[in-house]
Formats: sequence, structure tokens, C-alpha cells
Amino acid sequence: MNRQYDDKKYPLQDESYEIIGICMEVHRILGKGFLEIVYKDALEYEFRVNGIPYEREKLYQIPYKEIILRHEFYADFVVYDDIILEVKAQKGIVDEHYKWVLNYLAISKCQLGLIVNFGEDSLKTKRVIS
Repeated sequence: MNRQYDDKKYPLQDESYEIIGICMEVHRILGKGFLEIVYKDALEYEFRVNGIPYEREKLYQIPYKEIILRHEFYADFVVYDDIILEVKAQKGIVDEHYKWVLNYLAISKCQLGLIVNFGEDSLKTKRVIS
């Protein structure tokens, strides 16, 4: 798959297309109604069998002035070293999710965030670009 896109406006398009395709497969098989952890387990399986590089629950520390804060955050997944994948299993994607992913992108220096919500009849996805 080698589509032509403006990489600055739509970074990592092919990679995000592949990830969303995997999410759609997981949703097709499992449907809605499970806890997030179940979808994360299925995604991890799919990433592994498809040879997609990922880290699950990747730890990021938060710098503040000259210190590192005691509390950190964990990205649900970092895929292809540059995509934060935030997994939800609830009704709707809300503004708070966008804010979280924007903060995650700032701390992680990743280029792209994907929010995927398995909690509805069809998979919902949103792209967040830093």
C-alpha cells in the first residue's frame, strides 16, 4: 500500500490505515460490550501475528521545570514507534479524550494519535495530529 498523501498534513497515513483495519477486525469479531482490557488483548494479538511493531502500556514520565513529576502516564499502545493508540469501550468519544491524546503526543513526541472506541455498534475512530 503506497498511497500519495501530504505527510505533514496526514502523517503516517498507511500505518494508521493498517491499525484502523485491525481495530475494525477486532470489533467485527468481538462486537461491543466488553471492557477495554479485552479489546487491548485482542489488539495485541493482532499486532503480534501481523508483525506490527508495538509497545503496550508504554510508560512516559512528565517533565516539569527542572524535575520529573512523580506520576507518569501509560499510553495504551505505541505503534510503529510514532502512533499513540488510545482504546476506549464506552458510548462516544468526548472532548476529554482529545485533550488526553494531545497531552500524550506532547510528552511522547509521537506524530499521531488514534482514538478508537469499541463501545458502539460500529467502531468509531478519531485522528489527532500534534
